[in-house]
Amino acid sequence: MAQWKRGAHGNTYGGNPIACAAANATLDLVSGGLADNAAQVGAHFMARLAELARDYPCIGEVRGKGLMIGMELVEPDAAKTPARALCDAVLTRAFNNGLLLLSCGASTVRFMPPLNVSAAQVDEAVGLLRTSLDEAVRGIDV
Repeated sequence: MAQWKRGAHGNTYGGNPIACAAANATLDLVSGGLADNAAQVGAHFMARLAELARDYPCIGEVRGKGLMIGMELVEPDAAKTPARALCDAVLTRAFNNGLLLLSCGASTVRFMPPLNVSAAQVDEAVGLLRTSLDEAVRGIDV
């Protein structure tokens, strides 16, 4: 795909035929349905997290696009101060409950499942997240 003049560019791995074939196969998968799945299941995921936010005042903003989603955890004050300790506790409880999560920013739980995740798998993850939030809010030892 690159258009380089002879000698203008060179590196050890650039243009490797196997890497190019893998990239083309990935693009075919994404355009062949995975992008649509990410949009549909991502909307379902955001809706499920919005339901969760109604039950937990510690959930601030839920934001994202497709399957790249962030759920901010905040203190119960007017300023909605980032709840760093709670975020750490939720991540630890989630791990102990079988759900692997990461944080980003001050106190945002990051969700980035694979593009082929199903709505049923999202529902299972949200159930584990609910359990983990309950435990973290109640202060169960991590």
